[in-house]
Amino acid sequence: MKRPSPRLGTSWLGVNFWSRTGGPLMWRNYDPAVLRDELATLARHRVTVTRSFCYWPDFHPEPDRVDEQMVDKLADFLDAHVELGMTSVPTFLVGHMSGENWDPAWRHGRDLYADVELVSRQAWFVERITRRFHDHPAVAAWLISNEMPIYGRRRGEPPAPREHVTAWARLMVQAVRAGGATQPVSIGDGAWGIEVTGVENGFSVRELAGLTDFVGPHVYPTDSDPVRQNLNAAFLCELAAVGGKPVVLEEFGLSGDWASEENTAQYYRQVLHTTMLAGATGWLAWNNTDFDDLADQDPYRHHPFEMHFGVTDSAGQPKAALRELEGFARTLSEVDFERTHRADTDVALVVSSYLERSYPVTVVEDDRRLVFDSLRQAYVAAREADLAPGFTREEDGIADDALLYLLPSTRQLMAPTFRRLGELARGGATVYLSYCSGTHGGNRGPWFPGLGDFFGVRPELRYGLVAPILEDIVSMRFVEDLGYLRADQVLRFHAGGNEHGRAFLPVTPTTAEVLAVDDYGRPFLLRNRVGDGWAVLCTYPLEYMASTQPDVNPEATYRLYQALAAAAGVRREATVDDPLVFADVLVHEDGRRFQVLVSQHDSAVEVSLLGRTGQHAGDKGTR
Repeated sequence: MKRPSPRLGTSWLGVNFWSRTGGPLMWRNYDPAVLRDELATLARHRVTVTRSFCYWPDFHPEPDRVDEQMVDKLADFLDAHVELGMTSVPTFLVGHMSGENWDPAWRHGRDLYADVELVSRQAWFVERITRRFHDHPAVAAWLISNEMPIYGRRRGEPPAPREHVTAWARLMVQAVRAGGATQPVSIGDGAWGIEVTGVENGFSVRELAGLTDFVGPHVYPTDSDPVRQNLNAAFLCELAAVGGKPVVLEEFGLSGDWASEENTAQYYRQVLHTTMLAGATGWLAWNNTDFDDLADQDPYRHHPFEMHFGVTDSAGQPKAALRELEGFARTLSEVDFERTHRADTDVALVVSSYLERSYPVTVVEDDRRLVFDSLRQAYVAAREADLAPGFTREEDGIADDALLYLLPSTRQLMAPTFRRLGELARGGATVYLSYCSGTHGGNRGPWFPGLGDFFGVRPELRYGLVAPILEDIVSMRFVEDLGYLRADQVLRFHAGGNEHGRAFLPVTPTTAEVLAVDDYGRPFLLRNRVGDGWAVLCTYPLEYMASTQPDVNPEATYRLYQALAAAAGVRREATVDDPLVFADVLVHEDGRRFQVLVSQHDSAVEVSLLGRTGQHAGDKGTR
C-alpha cells in the first residue's frame, strides 16, 4: 500500500523566529542589525526558512487601524530574508505565545469565532497584511494563527463548536486569497484535533485540510518510555496526514532547562529522522534563540523555562540543536530529498473510527484513549520489526492493497469494517487482532459480529465479567511454527493495565489451529484459514498492556509482528538485526533507493543490514 508523502514543492528546514531583542515584543524593540546577525547565523548553518509572527496587539491596535510602523518593520524583516536567500512564513493572529494570551485592547472578551464583528475585524486584518506582502519574494506561505485552541478557549470552558471554528477558518483563508496571495496557507492550530489526539478541541484536522494546503503539527511530547518518546512526533505526523495534505512539523523542540546539550542533540536527531520516515516534508524548530535578557518580561517572567528553547544562545552562539539542523540539511541534500518518496509497504495499521467519532452510548474519552495508546504502541513495535507500517483509517475505508492488517488491542470497529476485513482475508490477506476488553466496565466483551466464526473459536466469557490476568509476566509458548518463530520458542510479556483491560479472552478452538499457549496451556495465539488468507487472534491485549508501562520497549510484540509478516508474505526491503535500530527506505524518482537507519542506542553500534530477500547484504553501520 502507498504511504503518503505529499509535498509543498520545496521542503522547509527552519525555525520559529523571535528576535532576542524582545521575544513577542520584538517589533517594539526592533533592531535591524541584531536581526540580520541572527538570520545570518541561521543561514550559515543551512537554515533557510523562518516562521514569523505578527504580534496582534501591536499590529492591530484599533479595530479599523493597522499600525504602519509595525508593518514597515515587517517589510524590513522580510527584506533581510531576501538578502540572505531565506524565506519566511508569516503568522497573522498571534494572541497566544509561550504560555500567555494577549488580546488587542478592543477585543473586550468577545468570541473569536462566533462574534460577527470580531470575525470581520480578523479577516480585515489578514487581508490588509496579505495585500501588502502577497508578492514579496521572501514569503513562502502563510499561517492564520498560533495555537488558537489555546487562545480561543478560556480555562474551564468547553472547546469552541467545530462548525464555528471551521466557518471562521474558511473566512480567514478567503481573506488571504482576497489579499492577492497565491502561496500555501494553513491554520497554525497545532493539528491537535480529534483525528490526531482523540480529543475534541473544535479544530478538525480532516475538515481544515479541505480549506488549506498543508497541516502543521506542534509536538512537545512527554512519555515514560524512551522509544515511545522518540517516536511520538513521528506517530503524530502519521495521524496528521488524515486530510491527504503535506505534513510540516511546524513546532518541535525542548527547553535547555529540561535536558543536557548532548541529550537535546539526540532528541533533535531522533525527531528529524523519524518524522522524515513518517512522511513529514518540512521542519520548523522552536525556536531560533534564547532570551536570558528578557527574564523580567512576560511570558518569560512566569514561564522561565521558555527562555531556553533556542537553537542559539542569548548571545547568538550556535547550540547543539542548530548543529543537528545543519547535519540534517546535509542529509536531505545528499539524498535529493525533494525528489524522493517513502517506499510502499505491505503492512497496514488499522485506525478505528472511534478515535475521531462519537457514537451513541459509548464512554468516549476512555475508548479514544485506548485506540490512541494501543495504536501508538503497535507503531513502536512495527518500527522495531522494520515493517515500515502504513496507516489505514476506518473512517476513509480500509485500504485493499496490504498483505498484513494489524488491529492492536482493538475493542471497537464498525460492523461493515469487520465485514470488509473478512473480504480482505478471503482474498489472501492476514488479519491480526489482539483482544482487549476495554478500559472501563461499559459493554464488556467483543464488539465484533461473528468473532468466533471469523477466528475459528468459541469464546468462553461469562457475561459482565472479565478473565483477569493475574501474573505479572505472561508467556506465549509456541506449539506450531509461525514465520521465524519455531515450536517451543517462548515470548514473554509484562502484564499491565487496569482491572478492566488487564484481561484475556478464554476460547475453545473450533476450526482454528492453536499456534501458542500460555503457562496454563490455554490458547494464546490462534490462526484460522479464511478463504485464501488467515485470521489470527491473540487472546491477550499485548499492545494495551505495553502501552501502560514505563521503560518497556523493546518488548516481545515486535518479534510476533516479524513472524506474522513473514507468514503473510511481507517482504522487508530494509531490516537489521537489532530492534533498537529502525530501518526504512526512501525511493528517488530516478530509481535509486536509500536505506535509512535510525538508532535508539545512546552510543554507536554495529548492525547487520539485511537485503530485501532476507539475505545478508554485506553493509554495516548506523545513522
